[in-house]
Amino acid sequence: MEKIKLILFTAFVFFTLQCGNQSNKVEFVRNDAEKKVDVMIDGQLFTTFLWHDPTLRDIKKPALYPIITSTGTEITRGYPLNPRPGERTDHPHQIGLCFNYGHVNGYDFWNNSTAIPENLRDRYGTINHLGIDKLSSTPGQGLMISRESWVTSSGQELLSEKTEYYFIAKGPLRIIDRITTLTATNGDVAMKDTKEGGFGIRVARQLEMPSDEELILTDTQGIPTKVGRMSNEGITGNYKNSNGIEGEAVYATRGDWVILSGKIGDEEQSVVMIDHPANPGHPTYWHARGYGLLLANPLGAGEYSNGKNIMDFKIAAGQSATFRFRLVVCSNKILTDAEINDLTAEFAKK
Repeated sequence: MEKIKLILFTAFVFFTLQCGNQSNKVEFVRNDAEKKVDVMIDGQLFTTFLWHDPTLRDIKKPALYPIITSTGTEITRGYPLNPRPGERTDHPHQIGLCFNYGHVNGYDFWNNSTAIPENLRDRYGTINHLGIDKLSSTPGQGLMISRESWVTSSGQELLSEKTEYYFIAKGPLRIIDRITTLTATNGDVAMKDTKEGGFGIRVARQLEMPSDEELILTDTQGIPTKVGRMSNEGITGNYKNSNGIEGEAVYATRGDWVILSGKIGDEEQSVVMIDHPANPGHPTYWHARGYGLLLANPLGAGEYSNGKNIMDFKIAAGQSATFRFRLVVCSNKILTDAEINDLTAEFAKK
């Protein structure tokens, strides 16, 4: 009996340490000179909020990059900011974790990057960072509130943005809740159906799906991008959505969540993206690509349904729309459907 009690007690202690009954310390390190805010959990880098500066990094929207698990494993692709040997170098606009859209009054905010030829840049928009309004921490959670401006190539603002970022630590879980409010500041804003855009992350090479295909993908402006064949050694990723659909078939499905699971080295990884029931277009469409892009796109119904469900979302002049998304990462464990459903129900209350 005493041996059984000891085993049960040991299991309880392990569960407590793994599942986060302890409070993690979340801190922010703001560095305006380097145009970034580091998010630290128990003294370890979780992610960094980056924005554009011509002398530091020429990115066309703010992004969270890199994203690092509780064990110190980076699950985001390095390219284009910090290229690593053996990874893909397509789609330079797919940086870390971000939210934007490819058809805003005709301007493409999703595909914009330094790879766009000078003679075509008038078709693209930029999201400029304006300022940080709040940085605060409580046990296990940090809050950052930022302001951005969605501007055309001529500098006209179409949308003002206010975003609340909640950085949450629960034992091995690392969570980012993003709540973004967009306000139409210069007339009506039309966000026409397109598959190009939403809340997306580009992951490390090891979390891509094994594939022998060579793809040619075209953006909203008709510019093609080649995704070439590569070795499948160490490539372990697989998608599954909340309805049980797996692999490449997850693309263009709808659901509450998608998990991308796999291994980096010997370490199991879970990358989960969760939609919110208050979002326009809920349940969202999922743009899950085998080459490592996981994207929740709530506004692209027309393209994902082959024209059956046209949304053509609009924000009237002076009005606002709010979008809520959650990202969960976890090392050394593939999260179960039940665990993800609990995280989804918890987020739905926010």
